Amino acid sequence: MYDIYCRTGIKISFPIIADRNGEIARKYGMIANDISNTETVRNVFVIDDKGIVRTILIYPLNIGRFIPEIIRIVEALQMADCSKGSTAANWMPGQPVIVPPPKTFAELEKRNKEIQENQNGINWYLSFENPPQKCLQETKNENTNKC
Repeated sequence: MYDIYCRTGIKISFPIIADRNGEIARKYGMIANDISNTETVRNVFVIDDKGIVRTILIYPLNIGRFIPEIIRIVEALQMADCSKGSTAANWMPGQPVIVPPPKTFAELEKRNKEIQENQNGINWYLSFENPPQKCLQETKNENTNKC
């Protein structure tokens, strides 16, 4: 962690663990037995503050990870959690989120009216809204504090 800090100026604010005997790597399926009994494939696990694995990315041994995509995934998870919406394919920070579908017929009618007035959707089941300001601020603060 200190070497990362010295080379990049970034302080790592989460635990990094050693797995000298490969026990953890085997539990998470990180050993590619068809390639090696000891070398791990390039895995990325995004685990939330409740200990829930939210994303798993697996790269071949000879392919590097794409850090901007990993950061985008973390930001999308944070935005979806905060806004209670979903992020669309190719979503980028600052873009609208998908609004959860209505639960009643009255909500459906209200949604259709909003879509007609605001041109913010395709149909009652697929409409968009700008994320709440608090979500934009929380996501920005969380990511700023960690880097």
